[in-house]
Amino acid sequence: MPTWDGVQGFARQAEQLGFDSLWVCDHFLSDPGDRPVEGIHEAWTILSALAAVTTSVELGQLVMCSVFRNPGLLAKMAVTADFVSGGRITLGVGAGWYDAEHRAFGYPTDHRVSRFEEAVCILDGLLDGEAVSFRGRFYQVDEARLLPRPQRRIPLLIAGNGARMLRITSRHANAWNTAWYGIPGERLRSNLSSLEAALKTEDRDPASLRRTVGVWVEDPELVAWHDRDPDAFRGSTVELSHLIASYDKLGIDDLIVGLTPMSAESLDRLAAARDAWRRSAGSRRTA
Repeated sequence: MPTWDGVQGFARQAEQLGFDSLWVCDHFLSDPGDRPVEGIHEAWTILSALAAVTTSVELGQLVMCSVFRNPGLLAKMAVTADFVSGGRITLGVGAGWYDAEHRAFGYPTDHRVSRFEEAVCILDGLLDGEAVSFRGRFYQVDEARLLPRPQRRIPLLIAGNGARMLRITSRHANAWNTAWYGIPGERLRSNLSSLEAALKTEDRDPASLRRTVGVWVEDPELVAWHDRDPDAFRGSTVELSHLIASYDKLGIDDLIVGLTPMSAESLDRLAAARDAWRRSAGSRRTA
C-alpha cells in the first residue's frame, strides 16, 4: 500500500512529465483473482486531495460505482471537487460489477443497469445546474438543485459495453470508457462498433463523444513472468510507442494507462514511449 507521500509524489511527477490526466478507481476491496486481497483508499477523498496538490492535470474516476453514493450526493461531491481543482474534474460512473464487494458492504446487486440509468438521469440534470424532480423505482428527488451552482458543466464519463449501457452513454455522456486491454484486438473493435451503432440509434453525433480506453502496461524488466497479467501489454519502450500508435489509428481520444508497477521508473518509461510516438506521428492526447 503506497503512502500519501508516494501517491502525491506520483501525481506530481505525472503532471511534470506532461501527462493529461490522473485517474482513481472506486472500490472497497480489490478483485484478487489468485492473489491476496489488496487495500484501496476511498476514491473521492484521494481525488480531492490530489486536486489540492496538483495545478493543471485533469482528474477523474474510472469509475465511481453508482450504488455506493446517492446520485444527489455524488453530484454535490463532483461539483465541490471541481471547485477545489479549478475546473479539472471528469465524473466517471459505472453500474458496478464486483458482487463480493457489494455483499460485504451491504450494497444491492439486483437491477444494476436500471438503478444506474435512474442515477444518471438525476446526475445529468444536476450537473447542468437544473432543479431536478424525478420519481423512479430506486431514486426520488424533489426540486433538487446544487448550490452553489456548478461553475461549469462537469464532463460525465460512462464506462460500459452492454447494449443498454451504450444507449445510456449515447443519451447522457460526454465521454465513454472501455477497459481493460493490452494490444487492441477483436474485443475492442467489437465494442467500438457497438458504440457506433448505439450513437446512430440515438441520433447522436459521433464526434460529440470522447472515446477513452483503459490499457494495462507492465514493465517486463520489473514484473516477473509468473506474476504477469495475461491481458496486459508487456514490451520495450519502442514497442510501447507502437502500441500507442495502434490506438491512435483506431481514433481513440485518450488512453488511460494502468502501470505495473506504479513507480517513478514506470512513469518515465511511459513518457519516453509517448514522446517517441509524438515525434513519429504527431500529437494526440495520451493520459
